[in-house]
Amino acid sequence: MTDKLIIFDTTLRDGEQSPGASMTKEEKVRIAKALERLRVDVIEAGFPIASVGDFEAVQAVARVIKDSTVCGLARALDKDIERAGEALKEANSARIHTFIATSPIHMKMKLRMEPDQVVEQAIKAVKKARQFTDNVEFSPEDAGRSELDFLCRVVEAAISAGARTINIPDTVGYNIPHYFGELIRQLRERIPNSDQAIFSVHCHNDLGLAVGNSLAAVLNGARQVECTINGLGERAGNAALEEIVMAVKTRKDIFPCSLDHLDTTQILNCSRLVSSITGFPVQPNKAIVGANAFAHESGIHQDGVLKSRETYEIMRAEDVGWTANRMVMGKHSGRNAFRTRLKELGIEFAAEAQLNEAFARFKELADKKHEIFDDDLQALVTEANLEAENESIQLIALKVCSETGEVPHASISIRMDGVEHSAVADGGGPVDAAFKALEVMVNSGSQLLLYSVNNITTGTDAQGEVTVRLQKDGRIVNGQGADTDIVIASAKAYINALNKILSKVQRAHPQTGNV
Repeated sequence: MTDKLIIFDTTLRDGEQSPGASMTKEEKVRIAKALERLRVDVIEAGFPIASVGDFEAVQAVARVIKDSTVCGLARALDKDIERAGEALKEANSARIHTFIATSPIHMKMKLRMEPDQVVEQAIKAVKKARQFTDNVEFSPEDAGRSELDFLCRVVEAAISAGARTINIPDTVGYNIPHYFGELIRQLRERIPNSDQAIFSVHCHNDLGLAVGNSLAAVLNGARQVECTINGLGERAGNAALEEIVMAVKTRKDIFPCSLDHLDTTQILNCSRLVSSITGFPVQPNKAIVGANAFAHESGIHQDGVLKSRETYEIMRAEDVGWTANRMVMGKHSGRNAFRTRLKELGIEFAAEAQLNEAFARFKELADKKHEIFDDDLQALVTEANLEAENESIQLIALKVCSETGEVPHASISIRMDGVEHSAVADGGGPVDAAFKALEVMVNSGSQLLLYSVNNITTGTDAQGEVTVRLQKDGRIVNGQGADTDIVIASAKAYINALNKILSKVQRAHPQTGNV
């Protein structure tokens, strides 16, 4: 008999803590539905007390998700837990995940609390959360740097108080697989009531070891892994869901647990959706979901694969979605085919008018691009959502001139707060000129941190997906834009970032002392 390995996805919470990766309520719902199709067990939808937007997003996910458990994060504070309970009230299956720091440095420098106070607060928090749901998870934050004896004490107390999942986070990515696996083994052996809870791990990738640490924990008895699509997360990211899942499924000879309940053919779709929404492209050599993950260029490799796939491929590309969902659409495709394909991708519209607008965008794109793939459709819908939600600044027209021996020049018109503005500017290139012309009108005072271009599909007629990262007063945002014309895509991305910078909506970080 093998145990089920529970997959706890925190893309919508920890993944969103990547600088510039904030998601709207509608985007979180889209990703949550994709995760539900993947059949992940638990979806951590957000940190409800962080902001009104976070509360509403968790609430919206809780309303629509039926087959996965929806989780909300809360510090070990009554107000956090009450807010999480309220956000999850309509969930078909709800979990509250509460945490408090237990490492000496965190208790002294951040919490300014004595160990006895931390234990007391942990017990109080778990009991408070139990008033809203029996499904309570407790995390001793920075467990990877906590003293073992104290960690045993606080975990035992949390289990006695009613926590049924104990998550051991390597919060700062400090651990090494052998030692982290041993930590999980010792906790399970030394804590008298450890059999009353499922042990979980949440590993960060600061040393590039998040997946290795997570798998070492599974080998030592952990039966839940917290992870994110594409390894998204603050700093260097989290353990990548796709790598955890396929490692366990591929090496069934080593891992004494099962992931048969997951539909792994949905992995690639989830990866592309998260990449499209956050503007964080997946590098070609990324395991499982990178463009080169199943590509073979070496003659020896090609020959071996042609003779027998197993010579150089340890898993099938089809099993993670590479050959699925490749219907090609074009300008002759009808509205019903368009609606059906979007529904298969998990995209549905609340009103017929939204479908009509999206279909009009599709037809416009089809006139520019002969073949339209699923990735194009994802980008099209994402861009439509971005424009609908950020109406302060809108692009009206753009004209650029780039000629050998001449200074590139841009002329641009926008609508800002309902008023039309125009400006011209020179630059080092057409994109630089367009950005400078925008700043002439907006004067945002922001700093450009990143300009990235990624082709959505292959071919010279492919849409270019541009990501722009801006910073102002310590706040970092990502802007996205897509178009077959890369300069127009760049202007759209910059405008999207400007709308976010000028927005008054702020998110609080879950690890801050006060919200």
